[in-house]
Amino acid sequence: MTDPLITRWRAAFSDAVQRQEDAERLKQAATQGRLADWTAALTSCVVATCREMGWVASAIGHKASLLPVDQSEYLAVDVMAFGDGAKRWRFPLAVAELENSQSPDRIAYSLWKVLSVRADLRIVFCYRRKPEDGPALVRFLESEVVQAMELAGRVCLEGETVVVVGSTNEADYFPYGFFRWWQLDSGTGRFSLIC
Repeated sequence: MTDPLITRWRAAFSDAVQRQEDAERLKQAATQGRLADWTAALTSCVVATCREMGWVASAIGHKASLLPVDQSEYLAVDVMAFGDGAKRWRFPLAVAELENSQSPDRIAYSLWKVLSVRADLRIVFCYRRKPEDGPALVRFLESEVVQAMELAGRVCLEGETVVVVGSTNEADYFPYGFFRWWQLDSGTGRFSLIC
């Protein structure tokens, strides 16, 4: 039995986020509440993770010429990753939104956006200063976005969907404790914390 895609992706992300330059930039941005810098550092880590997975990612500052139309962002999605292939119009393997707004509705919009894209892996990164604020945000996303989907469409949802809530928890042990990973069970319409 193979590991779920998110398990392999998290391991690659853990490696990428611990590299000294990216780790320090991300830690400093998070602890100081500089969320634009947090997004830039996180973008580099997500693109490096995709590269580690053997994928090519396209994002602002990381332009990839994979499709016949050259873009940094496709479909206004922050990061889109593609596998190898000869097809000119290939579909993404993974999409990620890196939402630095504190507004629950902006984060809900990011989740709605990735759920609207056909991909094997859909991830929304967001930020809360205090880790104890994460569960309430995830429950809000369930009730506002996931429950808005018709049951028939939700249970047929292909791929994995994950919300990652970053915080400043345990700054001395970065990146451990900084990211809480919540995976969607499309059958129940609920997110469960991934250990």
